[in-house]
Amino acid sequence: QVQLVESGGGSVQAGGSLRLSCVVSGDRDYTSSRRCMAWFRQVLGKEREAVATIHTLAGGTDYADSVKGRFTISLDNAKTTAYLEMNDLKPEDTAMYYCAARVGGYCYIGLRPADYTAWGQGTQVTVSS
Repeated sequence: QVQLVESGGGSVQAGGSLRLSCVVSGDRDYTSSRRCMAWFRQVLGKEREAVATIHTLAGGTDYADSVKGRFTISLDNAKTTAYLEMNDLKPEDTAMYYCAARVGGYCYIGLRPADYTAWGQGTQVTVSS
């Protein structure tokens, strides 16, 4: 069984920063086969949208246009923790943020939530104006 646990959410004022973390644990086979990690966000009543992706082997990253230049996705050396550094936060960034992982295949911002096989429970980010 694979577990993804997010942390780091909170409330900040516009222009502030937050750093989200996602720790992956559990099945070793899945962990070693994992190729793509992503951060999604969702506002109540709206679809879940991809924010950033990172390929766990090649290191390539991809971002939604709405966060380019402000958000940075990264991995620790062990590749068991994914981070999302969020700067210059805006009220429209307010959402529940989820970490996701998938095995094999492509890794880019256009993948759908259904393309991912493991999810965290989410961490809330609230940005006030």
